[in-house]
Amino acid sequence: MIAGLAGSGYTRFRQFVRGPRAVSAYLADVAQGDERRYLGHNPAGGAMVLALLTCVAGIALTGWMQTTDAWWGVAWVEDTHKILGNGILVLIGLHVGGVLLASLRHHENMVRAMVTGRKRAPSPEDVA
Repeated sequence: MIAGLAGSGYTRFRQFVRGPRAVSAYLADVAQGDERRYLGHNPAGGAMVLALLTCVAGIALTGWMQTTDAWWGVAWVEDTHKILGNGILVLIGLHVGGVLLASLRHHENMVRAMVTGRKRAPSPEDVA
């Protein structure tokens, strides 16, 4: 979260957070096998970052709520916590699938890029 607000380059939210239209258009390009390579997060990856952060925040909040006297045993808090816990597993699966797909389609080791912060040199058609 701090990196998204105060980090450098491709880690900043303002660099990779795009609107629903951009995400939908990118996913349509993926479905057609015609998506462009992004040097930072692609629109779907940016949306996934936001979804994962939101889910983790919801899990933390509802988990904390269950430790308080006011919210202890409240059914909707427990249910929300369980749903978010299962939801993050789905998001993780989608994220891993997206990383593998991007790695195959763009002939690039995305896992290494996430660890090192480096990708291969850009070509003219890549999106910065």
